[in-house]
Order: sequence, then structure tokens, then C-alpha cells
Amino acid sequence: MRLRFSIAPWNKRQGFASTVPIVWLALVLSAPITAAATSEQPTEAEIAHALDIVKADPNLGTLRTVKMLKWRDSTTPQPSKVPTWLSWLAGLFRWFDQSARVLVWGAAAVLAAFLVSYIVSLIRARGHVTAGETATVAPTRVFDLDIRPESLPDDIGAAARRLWDQSEHRAALALLYRGMLSRLAHVHQVPIRDSSTEGDCLALAALHLSPLKSEYASRLVGAWQRAVYGREEIRGDLVYRLCDGFSSALDQRSPIQVAQGSLT
Repeated sequence: MRLRFSIAPWNKRQGFASTVPIVWLALVLSAPITAAATSEQPTEAEIAHALDIVKADPNLGTLRTVKMLKWRDSTTPQPSKVPTWLSWLAGLFRWFDQSARVLVWGAAAVLAAFLVSYIVSLIRARGHVTAGETATVAPTRVFDLDIRPESLPDDIGAAARRLWDQSEHRAALALLYRGMLSRLAHVHQVPIRDSSTEGDCLALAALHLSPLKSEYASRLVGAWQRAVYGREEIRGDLVYRLCDGFSSALDQRSPIQVAQGSLT
């Protein structure tokens, strides 16, 4: 009995290397064929061994693994080895660099808004202070002293001089002091109150009067305090200078005060 074998068609891709095992297999199997006329047929073990040799050939296997080189696509994003926090920080600096002009203009706008708000609040506060001062510049009495203009003579200095000449020294100094408080409140708009002391009146006068007028008020208050609280005898020449200088010092506002009043 003669065995028949079919050999697969020639495959050009397998090349010469794939033909060597096939020829060898044919030679192995042909030996029993040539001797078949004179000997017995191959056993099943020999046939199975021959099939195992064929299957073990990598060129005849059903699956074949081939490694090939392939160009990498440059548009495909590659995983970065940089830490995430470092990438975020770099992106933040790039954003600052690109948005620097916008940030500068935004900061300037915020500062301008704060400046306008501060100026408006300052003007409003000044208006409130001015209104409060206007409401307190004309008290009718300071402690127990009546400072209404209608309660005083027109020429306070001359009236006080006559009282001094009549030996009414306390009354003369009291008239000068009352007249000073009335002029400060009603003429010069100094914000004295009904509870203002002599020191309070002098401090306010220094803020609202010229140095010469403030100095006159200081000399008058000093004479008043020495006579009333210190029980001192005041010289007549000092009282005469106070009486003669009262009108020029306190009866009228200075040009600077008038200009400041017109601005406010």
C-alpha cells in the first residue's frame, strides 16, 4: 500500500528556508514508500512523530508572530513625566504673563475706585463736621454767663473802660470776657459750647483766629482768671490796653476768615 501526501503550493514569502524542512520530510516519508513493496507499512507512532515534526516547524504553523517597525504619530499626545503640581505652577505663570496688562489695568481701576470713595467720604465727613459746628457756634450762655449779642453793649471796650474807671473792676473784666465769648461764637463762628472752659475757648480760638487775635484772647483770659480765681489785683494799664484793643481784635472777622467762610 502506497501513502499519498499533498504538499502546499509554493509561497514566495516563505523563501528558501521554508523548503528545507519540507524536502527533509519528503525524504523521511519516502523511505517507507520506496520500501513499501518489500517491507511493512509505517506504524501509527511513526506517523504521529512525523506530524509532530511538521507542526513544530515555525514556517508551517497556523500562527506566526512577526515584529515590525512602525513610525510614531507626532500628533498623538505623549504621557508627560513632569509632576502635576509643577505643570500647574508653570501654567499659572504663563497665565500671569499673558494677563499682566489686564491685571495692571484692573488693579488701577480698583485703586481709583477706592480713592474716589475715600474722597467722597472725606467730603461728607467734612460736611457733617461743618453742620455740627454751625449748630453749636451760637450758644446763648456759657455756664452762667449770658453771651447773646443783644445783652451786650455795641462798644464793649468803651463800656468796660467806664466800669473800670468807676472802680467796678470785676464787672469790667466780666464784660470783657462775656464780650469775647459772644464775638467768638457769633462773629468768628468758633464752635464753643455752653460747657466750654477758658482753656477750651483758647484752644478753639487758636484754630480759627489769626495769631494776633488769638494772642489778644489769651491775654484777656489770663487777666480774667487771675482776677476771679487768683484774687489778684490787675494793673489799670493792662485793663486799658484790653479795653482799647477789643474792637480791633474781635468785632470783625479777618479777610482770611471771610474768604474761608465763602469757600465753605
